[in-house]
Amino acid sequence: MKFVLANWGTRGEVEPYVAVGRELIRRGHDVHMAVTPEMVAFAEAAGPTAVRYGPPMAGVLDPHRDFWLGLFDKPWTRTGELGRLSREYSEPLTESRGEVSATLTSLASGADLLLTGMNFEDVAVNVADYCGIPFATLHHFPLRANGRLLPVLPPPVGRSVMSAFEWLAWRGPKKSEDAQRRELGLPVATSPWPRRIAERGSLEIQAYDEVCFPGLASEWAKWNGQRPFVGALTMALPTDNDDDVTSWIAAGEPPICFAFGSVGVESAADTLAMITGACAQLGQRALICAAGSDFTNIGESDGVKVVDVVNYAAIFPACRALVHHGGSGTTNAGMRAGIPTLILWTLPDQAAWAARVKRLKVGAGRRFSMTVQESLVEDLRTILAPDYLSRARGLGAQMTTAAESIAAAADLVEQFAGRGTV
Repeated sequence: MKFVLANWGTRGEVEPYVAVGRELIRRGHDVHMAVTPEMVAFAEAAGPTAVRYGPPMAGVLDPHRDFWLGLFDKPWTRTGELGRLSREYSEPLTESRGEVSATLTSLASGADLLLTGMNFEDVAVNVADYCGIPFATLHHFPLRANGRLLPVLPPPVGRSVMSAFEWLAWRGPKKSEDAQRRELGLPVATSPWPRRIAERGSLEIQAYDEVCFPGLASEWAKWNGQRPFVGALTMALPTDNDDDVTSWIAAGEPPICFAFGSVGVESAADTLAMITGACAQLGQRALICAAGSDFTNIGESDGVKVVDVVNYAAIFPACRALVHHGGSGTTNAGMRAGIPTLILWTLPDQAAWAARVKRLKVGAGRRFSMTVQESLVEDLRTILAPDYLSRARGLGAQMTTAAESIAAAADLVEQFAGRGTV
């Protein structure tokens, strides 16, 4: 069978699709991918044929981060700046919708299934409608309206808020969507695309564990298996740093691991000073995984090691605790490792995961821009308590393994495509 897998995003957002694509190739299928320009080489190194679609991330990530930083910090004093930042990150995405549609239409011709994610999901479902093929989505957190994602709200209110957001998100780019559907010869859409996807009978894979959101499966039971939970999808690829980091960890007490993801911190020097000071005060070692942050030419202190990237699956279990930005991939890797987590978040989905680890009592969360050395010390003392470690280990034992998750996701898309119906 021919599968088309498409997702625009960072390494953490693209890797789940590459993991599924590699498994489908291993099973003898023809797999084509459309990914962020920066992720083409990464995808093809794993096996699938890949093409670029959408704008480069370089011009989108920083203004997107800065917009949300400003939105949570007296936004009424910086409306002009927020408007500029919003345009800087949204206009490249809007302007590329035509190119995204054309790329997906070309790839999906003759395909047995189109699988996509949150970004450009509306464009992709229109392409699937035009091609008359089964459509599937893969979500890293509960993206569809539900009463579990926003724990501060009663479930009915949370569902209503998310439904309202779906409607607003649809109305924003509706002119662009109408133009795409006209070009494809489709009738004008009269309801938000999440509703159309569900009513279409699409497969909506939940790439996280059911245990992370108690009660969600029951709430979604009315969809008759359309939203199955498979666990987080990662290839757990080794890196050149793993052996060196493993030796460093073995030479002393287990460190606290700090991982910042693809969206870098504003000031690496200030962040390193904060981490160094907090860990010195607590008598802890620190392993810093820089990823998208530039820690070059910043000297390390005793008990602090800075690396670019590591294999989370191999390194996290050897650490005492994990502090990170709240990306879904890093969050799930930490929970699988059975270690307590502190999420220092910037973006809304990261805040949702921070609320989730707090709800599960395996970690804590705080807005990164409000974090100082004193608050970091306080939060670390909280999650380093023995009861947090005990609960984290218990949750880790309930998590699906990466191999099980990949196999389950590949099974689902194979079976769904095999039905050959829309």
